[in-house]
Amino acid sequence: MCDLTYNVTMSLIHTSVQGAVFQAVLRQEIAFFDATSTGELVSRITTDTNEMSEALSEKLSLLMWYTARFGFLLFFMVSQSWKMTLLTCMGLPIIWVIPELTGHFHQTIAVKVQDSLAKANQVATETFSNMKTVRSFANEDGETEKYRQRLDETYSLNKQEAVAYAASTWANSMTTLALKVCILYYGGTLVTRGAVSSGDLVSFVLYELQFASAVEAVMRYYPEVKKAIGASQKIFEYLDRKPEIPPPGSLAPENLKGHVQFKNVQFSYSVKTDDNSLVLKDVSLEVMPGRITALVGLNRSGKTTCVKLLERFYQPQSGEILLDGKPLQNYKDQYLHDKMAVVSQDCVLFARSVRENIKYGCEEASDEDMYRAAEQASAHKFILELSKGYDTDAGEKGGQVSGGQKQRIAIARALIRNPKILILDNATSDLDTENEYQVREALAKLAENCSVLMISNKMSVAKTASHIIVLNNGTVEEEGSHDVLMEKGGLYAEMQRCCQDAVGQDTQSTSSLSACSMYSPTPFQN
Repeated sequence: MCDLTYNVTMSLIHTSVQGAVFQAVLRQEIAFFDATSTGELVSRITTDTNEMSEALSEKLSLLMWYTARFGFLLFFMVSQSWKMTLLTCMGLPIIWVIPELTGHFHQTIAVKVQDSLAKANQVATETFSNMKTVRSFANEDGETEKYRQRLDETYSLNKQEAVAYAASTWANSMTTLALKVCILYYGGTLVTRGAVSSGDLVSFVLYELQFASAVEAVMRYYPEVKKAIGASQKIFEYLDRKPEIPPPGSLAPENLKGHVQFKNVQFSYSVKTDDNSLVLKDVSLEVMPGRITALVGLNRSGKTTCVKLLERFYQPQSGEILLDGKPLQNYKDQYLHDKMAVVSQDCVLFARSVRENIKYGCEEASDEDMYRAAEQASAHKFILELSKGYDTDAGEKGGQVSGGQKQRIAIARALIRNPKILILDNATSDLDTENEYQVREALAKLAENCSVLMISNKMSVAKTASHIIVLNNGTVEEEGSHDVLMEKGGLYAEMQRCCQDAVGQDTQSTSSLSACSMYSPTPFQN
């Protein structure tokens, strides 16, 4: 009954700890995930918690059992002969040095073993997640060799652990044997002197044999428990780690207009904030409700960084971001993400049904809302043509659908929330001309009730916006409507000319047509 109760309890503790670690990791700031590999996180949550739970449920149970037995036997030995018990206790410190030393060694090795397993898991996770790339470059053997190298490191550590286990087992056996010999010798002298009867000596030796077995067991299982402590070290680091994010806000107004303002925002991904490391330098811009704002610029100009700051993934080093005139950090995190929807170019779908992907984070939405969002994203028609319609599995990272279909599902996932701020970060890059036009028409209607921020490498998309902001090297170079910026003849006009020249040089080039779509519908109006 004790074993049953203990194992059931430890199984419950295992699931609780695993869930707690998973929750603690999810609460960390985005920078934590940038610095920690996915394979390591998965290894900590699964392998480390399993290692800890198995050691606690089995080794700790036996350690407690033999420790209790150790105490009872010591009591009976004292009642039998305090002199021989004193001799036995004098030898215990010498015996205890061995498991203490090996326990510390096991704890140190356990940390290294778990780190090496985490690295091996990272290789496996990266390989399986990017299997198409591995197959394209025919690098299966290379990845296998890399994985084997990681396993060889683990094997080397396991050999050290095995040697330590063998040495400690031999030392434990020899020291307890020496203790038994000393007890028999000393007991014999006491019998010859008449201080102890032969019957008492036999009784004491019987107790002492069981006592020595208990001592051996304690010395054997103590290093294993120390090993479990080493394996669980990272687990408790994650549980104790405080996310480096500002305290949650309290604002959650019923009516949100979606007016966004950047005021002299400076930001750097690194700790240093010198001019060379700054991604945004005194950026001031405004995204007004009721109109479509386009954010354009050359690569590494800071467009996507603005989106990350707006999503509150990172905090600016200086300046402030206002939403409806109030600081962004004053809003509740859940409320903010309910009112804001972002669709990025590398949109990711989960290995679930299309229905679950569209309703992700908005499970209370009805099927009618889902159909409406899918139609606005020009996705309803092709979804119905799938094998199981909305119940079709999208596959790992949306691998069962094409790039354009994936983007339309992601747009539908954003529109179903009825956001007050809609951000499209190159979200239509994989759409053909017809579907892109349909999505634009839907956005024109949607922009009447919310703020729309578009980031696109297609200059034809930018010129259809009501207001255009041009970023260059982390600063706002210019802003205004398409006609006004073309008259200025600045960076925006140069980008438009380069785009037109690229199309003119090779009208048959698919990439050129994709970059500067020849199809240009009527620009959106306020």
